Amino acid sequence: MSPRWEPNSDIRRGRSAAYTLHAHLVFTPKYRRGPFTGEILTRREEVMRDVCTDFGAQLREFNGETDHVHLLVHYPPKVALSRPVGSLKGVSSRRPRQEFPGHIRTYLRGEHSWPPSYFAASCAGAPLAVVNEYIENQKRPG
Repeated sequence: MSPRWEPNSDIRRGRSAAYTLHAHLVFTPKYRRGPFTGEILTRREEVMRDVCTDFGAQLREFNGETDHVHLLVHYPPKVALSRPVGSLKGVSSRRPRQEFPGHIRTYLRGEHSWPPSYFAASCAGAPLAVVNEYIENQKRPG
């Protein structure tokens, strides 16, 4: 290792690449009717952390309000972002519907919690601390 090389915990290494790819994702539920409670957001975060791990990614930050969620995901270059997004939305829709059926049914019709759309932004231009702070400051319901 070069003496000028300063280790950076944000840079991950694979067999043939060193990378630091972060995406800020925002998902809104169908009809944007505010189905999220603090308990449901906590459970969705747990589920989404597991999904990210399955893709070799890390969920660095998660928070939300009653009608949307924010994620900061650190992912490897071998993964097309749309693949974990599909799994994040699918699994995080199915599990809470099974665990909180009465509450979720009140707000959503049909089998899907999320519409097919989502917001994704690369975080290369913004300092990650700024994105982390923005997500942390979401007004999570009690």
